[in-house]
Amino acid sequence: MTKLVGIAYKTEKRGAMITTEHASVTQKNGVENDIFGRPGKRQVTVMSLQQWQQACNEVDKNLPWFTRRANLLVDGLSFSALDQGKRLVIGELILEVTGETDPCKKMEIAYPGLEKALLPDWRGGVTCRVLNDASIAINAPVSLIAVTE
Repeated sequence: MTKLVGIAYKTEKRGAMITTEHASVTQKNGVENDIFGRPGKRQVTVMSLQQWQQACNEVDKNLPWFTRRANLLVDGLSFSALDQGKRLVIGELILEVTGETDPCKKMEIAYPGLEKALLPDWRGGVTCRVLNDASIAINAPVSLIAVTE
């Protein structure tokens, strides 16, 4: 079963990631208490556990998932360019996949080689826009669906 296995946010720029078991996610604020949750294409970031593990294997280090500084971690699916525009449903929450989360120099500072390891195949995750307000919790079911016009 594809499910949500991680939730994190930061309350200040360059601040530490704070993990939680559940969170409210809104169109106005993204993941509650997250400093970057304002409306827009990069409101919430989501990463695949499988793709994170690929990056960790490449740098030969098992790093905590929140090293990536993503808001949500899902188990059981991998992201690609084909997912842009799709809906990511997490419990009752609906997110629109707006693009790739490009790894930045902060990843290299976190661990040597990590930025390069996150570059291929959308390993860095996806950016999303929040389409409805909902509460989410660890182990919520996750699905990725195409939008039909």
